Amino acid sequence: MTKTIRFRLNGTPTTIQTDGERTLLWVLRDDLGLTGTRFGCGEGLCGACTVVVDGEAVRSCSVTVGSVDGREVTTIEGLAHGGALHPLQEAFVEHNGFQCGYCTSGMIMNAYALLRANPHATAAAIAKGMEDNLCRCGAHKRILEAIEDVARGKGGAS
Repeated sequence: MTKTIRFRLNGTPTTIQTDGERTLLWVLRDDLGLTGTRFGCGEGLCGACTVVVDGEAVRSCSVTVGSVDGREVTTIEGLAHGGALHPLQEAFVEHNGFQCGYCTSGMIMNAYALLRANPHATAAAIAKGMEDNLCRCGAHKRILEAIEDVARGKGGAS
């Protein structure tokens, strides 16, 4: 059933008319043209589709667009400001925290939520917080090093 859904998307008020039971992933990609959020497993297990809703990392393939009505949604496209990359994005580039890049947006969004909740997270806390985001290329070591750099004060996760 089509309904009006209103939420803030990357800081901008957004209104969409759609079936509230559609997944947030497909609304972001197909209806709103934000293709940085990736489709991975489709079951909420790999983390490629991670976005941040009200400060919490969520798997956009597993939540309905209706569930974000009245909430704040941040995607990878919402992190850079004024042409400047977010510190996490910069750190991923510096550390080559990607190979194929397919998991990268989900990794960064999960790390963003993690560091917002715990800005100076330890290496152990970062490893624990990132363990459910999968990288099939094996770049986990470089990904963790990038996040650790930001946690140590190289820019913060604001």
